[in-house]
Amino acid sequence: MFANGQTVIQLIEQLAPKHYAVENDKIGLQLGTLNKPITKALIALDVTDAVVDEAIAGGAELIIAHHAIIYRPLAKLDTTTPAGKLYEKLIKNDIAVYIAHTNLDVTDGGINDWMADMVGIAADNRQSLEDVHTDKLYKLVVFVPKDHHERVLQALFQAGAGAIGHYSHCSFNIEGTGTFLPGEGTKPFIGEQGKLERADEVRIETIVPHSVHRKVVQAMLKAHPYEEVAYDLYAVDLKGRSYGLGRAGKLTEPVTLGELAERVKDAFDVPALRVVGDLSAPIKKAAVLGGSGSRYIRHAMFAGADVLITGDIDYHTAHDALAAGLAIIDPGHNVEKIMKSRVAEWLNRELQERKSETKAVSSTINTEVFQFL
Repeated sequence: MFANGQTVIQLIEQLAPKHYAVENDKIGLQLGTLNKPITKALIALDVTDAVVDEAIAGGAELIIAHHAIIYRPLAKLDTTTPAGKLYEKLIKNDIAVYIAHTNLDVTDGGINDWMADMVGIAADNRQSLEDVHTDKLYKLVVFVPKDHHERVLQALFQAGAGAIGHYSHCSFNIEGTGTFLPGEGTKPFIGEQGKLERADEVRIETIVPHSVHRKVVQAMLKAHPYEEVAYDLYAVDLKGRSYGLGRAGKLTEPVTLGELAERVKDAFDVPALRVVGDLSAPIKKAAVLGGSGSRYIRHAMFAGADVLITGDIDYHTAHDALAAGLAIIDPGHNVEKIMKSRVAEWLNRELQERKSETKAVSSTINTEVFQFL
């Protein structure tokens, strides 16, 4: 069976939750409808005329892209303009377009982590260059019959509850006596209708991040034996985990700036790149940021990076970085093309686990706008 478009996007939003996006970023469904079966989803960096032709030829009903096709409100839809022709072609061929942009940059295991992996930044102790989202924290309190305590507790942990800093499986458990009187029409797990019941129960308390609170509550309700579950979920005045743009961290082994530049060329399959700094200088700590990174020079320096690897560095910003002692490697904006195969692989795994016949394919169109002569 083929997955509905809404189901496909629910999976994508597990990888890149929408609330991770920078404020006012143009993400989500931009054109078409998701209320239809999807046999094939095309994963693309940009939605160009050639990419749309590829989707049509391949029978894709959905394009999942990184860069938006609609940046500002449309005053009119003129199909004689390049953008209007593109929208018209998509609509006539019933192809929906969904955008995952900064939320895919920010998320764990997203573009910035992929870039960090490819240039050799150690996975442990990575930090973001700029925080854009901090998870709210909730306290979940639930009362469980004693013989189901472990089952419910493990269900909570598996769903993502109980994380405090670098500790997991955190909870507090108190034994006590619960009372209830099953009313007419009830089917109590313990006790009888119309009779006050006293049960040996355990009060479980644990921390739940906002990003998984629905999943945790659903897991708790599924594991709990009671017909009506007694539980509380309330916000607490504590800071949860922060998520942000870019990554910085120590390289797995020090290299020179020149050696790192060659590594970047190979890793991202680019014919040329721009470098600012002394090619023989040692690089111990690096920062990466997908897309345009000109405004992140100070962020990289504050993180203690010796080099910032990013795209679209302008002339004056490069001079400022050089004067401040920060090296720059600019392989271009298009290196974000790594998201095509990575997102397709991730989505196919999730679809296969659900025994769906829907397939995700990586676009083969090169949308690099610059030529190197």
